[in-house]
Amino acid sequence: MSNRAVLEVIALDAEDAVAARAGGADRLELVTDMAADGLTPPLEVFESIRSAVDIPLRVMLRVADGFAAGDIGVLVEKARTLRAAGAEEFVLGFLDQDGHADLVAVERLVAELDGCPWTFHRAIDRAADREVLRKHLADLPGLDTYLTAGSPSGVDAGMDTLLDEAARAELPGYEPQIMVGGGLRLDHLPRLRAAGIEAFHIGGAARPGGWSGPVDTAAVREWRAALDG
Repeated sequence: MSNRAVLEVIALDAEDAVAARAGGADRLELVTDMAADGLTPPLEVFESIRSAVDIPLRVMLRVADGFAAGDIGVLVEKARTLRAAGAEEFVLGFLDQDGHADLVAVERLVAELDGCPWTFHRAIDRAADREVLRKHLADLPGLDTYLTAGSPSGVDAGMDTLLDEAARAELPGYEPQIMVGGGLRLDHLPRLRAAGIEAFHIGGAARPGGWSGPVDTAAVREWRAALDG
């Protein structure tokens, strides 16, 4: 069995997707509107990316900035439309006003996904209690990944939390894979890999020119080489 670490790259369009795939990305997170930290992309963007690359795509289900679900009916309709178009993996995560998992919203949306694998994104980093959130979500079908920096401030601040959670991998609620993202740098990788973390997520790090420019194949390749080394 391969021990190759998973490298996930944010893609906004087919050009990004092709560049990320060429650089060695294993999976893409599809979003639009990074000014709002990533919302659900239009259907035609999903379809163009699906036609352009053959690697797994995780599609964001989020319709407003922040971690409140907003109009759950709109989210459900978007999920239904994407599923009908062939989407098979998703990213989502909602908190209520007290910072707890919004189970009503999450469970309704997960029911629409009908067993598809999904990531609970960095809403966990804003949760009132990470451990309680994990326990509340533990039995939901399809949840296989937490995208987290360990802290709302990024990996520098969250490193100890990430290492602690990696050490709990066999405990109830900690079985989903930790995918580290949010202020992640190449110099973080040795400690994270030594702790057994095997999944990493990059957005801005794949775009030396900033979010106004495309994914850079060479930048992704540098991350791929670091992980493989």
